[in-house]
Amino acid sequence: MSTPDEPLLRLRGVTKTFGAVEALAGVDLDVPGGAVTALAGDNGAGKSTLIKCIAGIYAPDAGEIIWEGSPVRLDGPAAAAALGIQTVYQDLALCDNLDIVQNMFLGRERLRRGQLDDLSMEQAATDTLRDLAVTTVRSVRQHVASLSGGQRQSVAIAKAVLWESKLVIMDEPTAALGVAQTRMVLDLVRTLVDRGHAVLLISHNMTDVFQVADRVAVMRQGRMVDVRPIGEIDQRIVVDLMTTGQSDREVAR
Repeated sequence: MSTPDEPLLRLRGVTKTFGAVEALAGVDLDVPGGAVTALAGDNGAGKSTLIKCIAGIYAPDAGEIIWEGSPVRLDGPAAAAALGIQTVYQDLALCDNLDIVQNMFLGRERLRRGQLDDLSMEQAATDTLRDLAVTTVRSVRQHVASLSGGQRQSVAIAKAVLWESKLVIMDEPTAALGVAQTRMVLDLVRTLVDRGHAVLLISHNMTDVFQVADRVAVMRQGRMVDVRPIGEIDQRIVVDLMTTGQSDREVAR
């Protein structure tokens, strides 16, 4: 078990290669509970490979993944989910022809006396959305095809939370959203943190990052070049770190 001073997730020396390409080179990262850690980096910096290692999709070639103070081996997404690690990918993996309840329980339907327990699932979906302060959804029986981009993202996040997640990984959650929908999703991210979840956020939108993150981790060419609290970094420093791996700038005040 982790202690209050110990990160929920700790990566040490995580390395992953694909043929001659070293996608990750000895990456160290701490992800504390109850905080948003933003993962920044250019295309090809290794962000997607890193989150796929945490999500159990890729097995690292070297290094250690430590969860709540104990080394773990993630043999697949089910192993990560069993620990409390859920990932919301950019495509959301929602089924347009199903309603919100059916999407949130897809593959994990509740049964009662051999029949689908629709009332229990509907109540759990309603309670989860309410607890996350998602108020724009008219009914949990709406088909996902009828939802806006921000509402779809909210449902995908609520689905992750429903399964007792401790860490929610989000891949570009505000991509292609308008201003109001982006605000909705960023508010939801902060609500997650207020409820005690850890969030690992990948985003190219630095404005969003600086509105919601507590810490920023910057990757370049498969390496973790710096991790700083939000008060010790600004957008210019992030760009420096992404492009050169270092920065001598002072934080703009």
